[in-house]
Amino acid sequence: MALRFIGIDPSTDQGNCPAVWLDDEKKEVVFQGWKPDEETEAVCAADSPLPDAEGIVRLPYRMLELIRKACDEAMGS
Repeated sequence: MALRFIGIDPSTDQGNCPAVWLDDEKKEVVFQGWKPDEETEAVCAADSPLPDAEGIVRLPYRMLELIRKACDEAMGS
């Protein structure tokens, strides 16, 4: 699997931080983020039940620029 690295959270120490990749082969955006607390997971599951094969991650607003960049690059692929 070849993932194309887009970037990491610009306000971190460059390690163990939220990040964004593109998987051009599978046409997917891949996110690394913080695991949600139980309350967040329950609220999300009320809107969209969470099957075992899926997960929820939390990303800070300051990463929106990277998410936009990933979306723009994916649309150009």
